[in-house]
Amino acid sequence: MSNPEQSPARSDQADVFAALGDVTRLGLIATLSDGEARSIVQLADRFPLTRQAITKHLRVLEQAGIVRSERTGRESHYAYLPGPIEKAGTYLKNVSVEWDDALSRLRTFVER
Repeated sequence: MSNPEQSPARSDQADVFAALGDVTRLGLIATLSDGEARSIVQLADRFPLTRQAITKHLRVLEQAGIVRSERTGRESHYAYLPGPIEKAGTYLKNVSVEWDDALSRLRTFVER
């Protein structure tokens, strides 16, 4: 398996996985994944949370690079950025391949 030392790529993936670890943030991503940027007010109307709570969740997603905000007048509009989640999917796929290889080697060893 890979060296478990902390690298910038692994740190970025950890941030993405941490951001995805909340049902509200997953809902926000699902809402924004249609490609339409939305304001905090528009997003808050879809969830049983205050605008302040939605803002906190959006900040976590933004820090992980999953959404970006753009100021339009007095409002911030948030848009989904698929890159970090696509990279997370690739990371999981690679880990899966490594585990499959390790299990295959173990099976070969045990069967001999």
